[in-house]
Amino acid sequence: MEGNLIIDNCTLATPRGHKALRGSEMGAWEEMPGCRIIVRGGIIEYAGPASEAPRVDEKEYALFDANGHVAMPGMVDSHTHLVFGGFRPNEFGWRLKGVSYMEIMQRGGGIQSTVDATHNIDAATMAEKGRWFIDRMLADGVTTVEAKSGYGLDVETEEKMLDAIHELRESCSDRIHVVPTFLGAHAVPREYKGRTDEYIDYMIAEMLPRFKDKARFCDIFCEKNVFEIEESRRFLKAAKDMGYELKLHADEIVTLGGAELAAELGAVSADHLLHISDEGIRRLAESGTVATCLPLTAFALKEPYAPARLMIDAGCAVALATDLNPGSCFSGSIPLTIALGCLYMGMTIQEVISALTINGAAAVGMADTIGTLEPGKEANIAMLHFTTIDALPYYVGMNCVERVWFRGMQVVTPSRSLPLD
Repeated sequence: MEGNLIIDNCTLATPRGHKALRGSEMGAWEEMPGCRIIVRGGIIEYAGPASEAPRVDEKEYALFDANGHVAMPGMVDSHTHLVFGGFRPNEFGWRLKGVSYMEIMQRGGGIQSTVDATHNIDAATMAEKGRWFIDRMLADGVTTVEAKSGYGLDVETEEKMLDAIHELRESCSDRIHVVPTFLGAHAVPREYKGRTDEYIDYMIAEMLPRFKDKARFCDIFCEKNVFEIEESRRFLKAAKDMGYELKLHADEIVTLGGAELAAELGAVSADHLLHISDEGIRRLAESGTVATCLPLTAFALKEPYAPARLMIDAGCAVALATDLNPGSCFSGSIPLTIALGCLYMGMTIQEVISALTINGAAAVGMADTIGTLEPGKEANIAMLHFTTIDALPYYVGMNCVERVWFRGMQVVTPSRSLPLD
């Protein structure tokens, strides 16, 4: 019976499809009460009205009565910095006093501070720290998480980070997907200050060939005074030529043209986008690149949110992710991400769910197998305490996921169910 499951009497809340939903498609679905989900061997065989469900021998299945509660796809956190050394609470205090992100970097804080701490921690300790975060992500309904390197900035430490991510991927494979991304181009290390092109040469010659079997994606912090457009283009083209799929941190701090570069190079996603240009929105809408917005970072930095409403109305495929990291956003809160999407980014709850499921899946190259509840997809299911998806933004910043299944096996159970009226 392993991975064989029937969920009866659920309210089914799922987008559909095998690729990112664009523009109005993101909100063009409705929740359906009175549904049944049939799972065999961890794969969905049926999800829809109980009255239309095929007959099966129920003795071969674990049976669960949802009592009307919402069943939705397990969520995808498609942008995180899950493993690292050290913490940086002092920088949060500086920001509360008005010190900018770039000023913090100039004080020796920022990414370089975590780089120093990461050099002094071993892979096993990093993995154990990551496992702590994964347990909490699972409780929020996340069943797939992307994890970046990027706090090494040399071959040995970047490899150590990717080894920690691989260890998480293997040890947690019975409850969550962990997707590795190489982000050696996260910052210019201090020993290469003023010699950015030489650091890019070093990454192309030493890092990219070495890590091809350790990471599916290659990312870069495309930003003014970090890696600018031509530098980013040269590095990403080399990565693409070696077989990496591409991601970009784009237009986070200033309007630089990172979104346009992502579209030009066929990147899987362009992330942050707080200062995306109108041309960048147009180019993303015309491309296959997912626009990944990270509202928790804008919230923590007290910056304007990425213009998700404008992007959706222009026809972009928008995803949401947390950007969990030790500096600019020390939070992996899916409930707060949902609230910010609805309250401050002009998104409907259907659009938010699409952004956190099928579009997040597309942003990690997995939309064929996860991100919706329909036949042929993995049975990664989050069940809410409530009977309507409107509870997600209503229950502001608090978790209303009651149970989680991964490939048909329950991996989160409630300590106490919430009584309903």
